[in-house]
Amino acid sequence: MTDTEYFVTKLSFREDGNLIKDVFAYEYDGHNLSEGSVRQRQWLVNRTEERSQISIMTRSERGEWIRGNVFTYNNGLYTWGTSLPENITKRKSFVSYYHHEDQYYRDRFENVFGDLVVSKSVDDGDIDSDNSADYIKQLIQREYLSDTTVLIVLIGAKTRGRKHVDWEIAGALNYKVGDNYAGVLGLFLPSHSDYGADNYHPYLVPTRLAENIKSGYAIARDWTDNRVVMQGYIEKAFAARDESDKIVNSTIPQMQKNTLE
Repeated sequence: MTDTEYFVTKLSFREDGNLIKDVFAYEYDGHNLSEGSVRQRQWLVNRTEERSQISIMTRSERGEWIRGNVFTYNNGLYTWGTSLPENITKRKSFVSYYHHEDQYYRDRFENVFGDLVVSKSVDDGDIDSDNSADYIKQLIQREYLSDTTVLIVLIGAKTRGRKHVDWEIAGALNYKVGDNYAGVLGLFLPSHSDYGADNYHPYLVPTRLAENIKSGYAIARDWTDNRVVMQGYIEKAFAARDESDKIVNSTIPQMQKNTLE
């Protein structure tokens, strides 16, 4: 067995769904973890034949990489005991949230899912504007929303009362912003009263988000640390862009002030 160990964080399957097509893998020499890269199935077979240990790797809520199950190889098939995210295109995401109360979950999102998406957010002090039109214009100019394909709204207890969240949703649903619409995913945080409930109360989420959930364009789910599940949510929101006729945006007045201080 070689001294070098390999870690797989994502993988994809061939069209028949039985054999691995490729993996996203890292090399570990006992001291340093290499930059990850896409490797084809034959690379996996070659590492197995040289008796290298290949394990899965996932991330903690603090962003630490954690060693998982070892890959086993029998009769031409690999098993590894748990689901891994797909090795697919990283969606360009904008995370909208209430900085004062929900920064922990914004950081946690980046820590756990940062290798699955390319995410941006406006940090405190990045943009100084009290006018919705100027704010969205700055979002475009600073390339926050111009290439966003999925808007992710972290729904905490007071998110519905934040004007900047409303403006960010409005910008993502405006075709003129980046010449495309973004899919929309709302994530109920544990701090929200509807987290874990069978149904949500529309008046407890941002109005613009609630209307697009109602129309069937946006989706809403509970927060999860499960990387496979979260990737599925993001992909579902991305796919919904094909149904842009369901978008509700221009008929909803933009918020002029914050509430629920």
